[in-house]
Amino acid sequence: MAEAASTARAMWTLFEPIHAVIYFTPEARSAYEQAGLRGFWRGYFAGRAAPLGATSAAVVTASFFNFAPAFVARAIPGVWDLITPEEALRVRMAGATESLGRLLAGREADAAAAADLLWQAIGELDFSGRVLGAANAALPVPGEGSPGSPGSSGSSGSSGSSGLARLWQAATLLREHRGDGHCAALAAADVDGCEAVALRCCLDLRREDLQPVRGWTDEAWDEALSRLAARGWIGTDGELTDAGREAHAAVENATDRAAARPWARLSPDVTAQIVTVLTPLARACAGALPYPSPIGVPAPATAVSA
Repeated sequence: MAEAASTARAMWTLFEPIHAVIYFTPEARSAYEQAGLRGFWRGYFAGRAAPLGATSAAVVTASFFNFAPAFVARAIPGVWDLITPEEALRVRMAGATESLGRLLAGREADAAAAADLLWQAIGELDFSGRVLGAANAALPVPGEGSPGSPGSSGSSGSSGSSGLARLWQAATLLREHRGDGHCAALAAADVDGCEAVALRCCLDLRREDLQPVRGWTDEAWDEALSRLAARGWIGTDGELTDAGREAHAAVENATDRAAARPWARLSPDVTAQIVTVLTPLARACAGALPYPSPIGVPAPATAVSA
């Protein structure tokens, strides 16, 4: 299992950039805006929460974990008056496949091969306790659903587009599966949403970059820092102490272990195939993303072969 956990971390750096095009590309932003969702956060919350249905702000806050409740409530549930979850799913897939179509132009066959391998890793995963993962797993697989389903060959009009859709959905499913495990690891460590972001900023990210895009007030942020300091995790210099680094590493290690099951089922040869085919695709997508990443993932160049 330790080897599978290490593989899980390496694979995360490869499938996360493919998923993340939905947040950072002009094609994705345009798709949401054309659907009537003006402003980045309406599209973000509608698209990511859509697999859960027309749910409440409380459920989205709990599922996404590190956003301030008031920040989520600015979009949810009001966004469901502008778009249905079903339409939001269609729009997010359209934005994702258009983005991948540009970034992976000429590599459609590789994308389809990578999709097949990732779905092999997913297999019949158990999603007990993984709300976002389970909600995404319940969606039709692009190209395999009924005509007109999100990303199916009947709606995309080409096998190349269907392969891109299959790749994006596989990456998204693995991403949310891992994310659910990360939330569980944080909760088990008694770290709340604001503390999670503040802890990471004391490690290697900047407060001025993360605090505004998670919606936390200065008061909430400073109170979170005080609680972390009281646990001996943050020193007077605002940096993580040795105990804080150990606590952060423990959460990351627990996250990797929780994400290991898809990779434990694969042979070393299949895992190596995934690394080979997915790495250039991930690097192409990473070129459209900001680094250091506001979603915390390392650049794919730092991934190690399993």
